Amino acid sequence: MLLQQLINGIALGSVYALIALGYTMVYGIIALINFAHGEIFMAGAFVGLIAVTRFHLNIFLAMLAAMAVCTVMGVVIERIAYRPLRRSSRLSALISAIGVSIFLSSLALMLFGADAKPFPDTAFPVRQIHMAGAEISSLQLLIIGVSALLMLGLEFIVRRTKIGKAMRAVSEDYQTAALMGIDVNRVISFTFAIGSALAGAGGVLVGLLFNAVSFNMGLMAGLKAFAAAVLGGIGSIPGAMLGGLFLGVTEVLGVAAGYSSYRDAIAFAILILVLLVKPTGLLGRAIQKKV
Repeated sequence: MLLQQLINGIALGSVYALIALGYTMVYGIIALINFAHGEIFMAGAFVGLIAVTRFHLNIFLAMLAAMAVCTVMGVVIERIAYRPLRRSSRLSALISAIGVSIFLSSLALMLFGADAKPFPDTAFPVRQIHMAGAEISSLQLLIIGVSALLMLGLEFIVRRTKIGKAMRAVSEDYQTAALMGIDVNRVISFTFAIGSALAGAGGVLVGLLFNAVSFNMGLMAGLKAFAAAVLGGIGSIPGAMLGGLFLGVTEVLGVAAGYSSYRDAIAFAILILVLLVKPTGLLGRAIQKKV
């Protein structure tokens, strides 16, 4: 049924959107693709799993713990791996990002092993809800609800707070923003912190959705979220949200149509088709530079 698949797609797309927001905010501020972002998402899933299994926290406290740890990780990674290279070439920063990604996934493999770890059944008891002929699980409602709250919170921070105004100024021109008295380093650290917190929450939600947490789960999820950010318009926060939802819905519809073997290919094929028609993405804007 179409409604059933739409709900499945929105739940999956909400998680893609959460991860994509981290990519798009960092790119919008310092024009860097943070390829370690998928591993921060993976770390959030492991922190949530440990919080539930070893410390017996409920899923909401576990999610807060994952967000807190990922926030610290994001700030530390920015300070150690990216800030010293800010005035270097784009290639240097890109290689540093890939190096951090490999380091984090290798560390997770060493600490937790190669086998996927499930969440216990008691972490979030799933109930089925019948609505308009569709079966919606309470887990899907949790994912959609938490994602919506986090995205609305981000939109409020960016549009209504002083630090959000500083983020928008730095994204326009960080050198001019620095001359106007804005602490650019603080703004960039805050951007990494909030993007990493969203990825941490996404990691816990994906771990619950697929009931599996593994050292390499950040690779494909990160690539798809990056595709969602580009699809929506890299650097655009509403674009990342729209791109994630669009990608999730189309992927699920493709699987429902019988192309489950090509579910990963569907996401990237859609990205290519959209960029052929609109190279800046769905909500991206062309940047004009004076020569």
